[in-house]
Amino acid sequence: MKSLLATLALTTALTLPGLAVARPVTLTTTLSSYGGDGAYLALYVTDPSGAYAGSLWMAGGKSKYYEHLTDWYRATGGDTAQVDGITGASVGAGRTLEITLDLADALFDAGYTLHIDAAVEDMRDSPNEVAVPLTTKGAGTPVKGRRYVASFAYDM
Repeated sequence: MKSLLATLALTTALTLPGLAVARPVTLTTTLSSYGGDGAYLALYVTDPSGAYAGSLWMAGGKSKYYEHLTDWYRATGGDTAQVDGITGASVGAGRTLEITLDLADALFDAGYTLHIDAAVEDMRDSPNEVAVPLTTKGAGTPVKGRRYVASFAYDM
């Protein structure tokens, strides 16, 4: 099932087998003005047991830095196939990353959690910078990250 989810993530859609209903979800991540280089961000989902379910987006294109996205790297073994086709530029301090992708309805209110790992050159890595349960009630509610993320919200 893991490899199936990873394959689906490549098309910027995370869906579950047998469940074809998905909706566009906009993920908005605003970084604080931390004063460093652009941040690498890994956005991924874990299932109700905490197991890696799939990658949604990778901000930062140089795979040699992915090991600094500690939790994502540990879950995937640094497998770049997990993010092929779903990468973009790193995100500068004070900037906002906004992406829209299709997420399966079954991921909401079912115990799945969206995580963001963050890393900045010459600064501390921040695994699990943001961890937010995917719930319909949580949509539109901004949360603050631990170090580099000033706010994160998802809207459906």
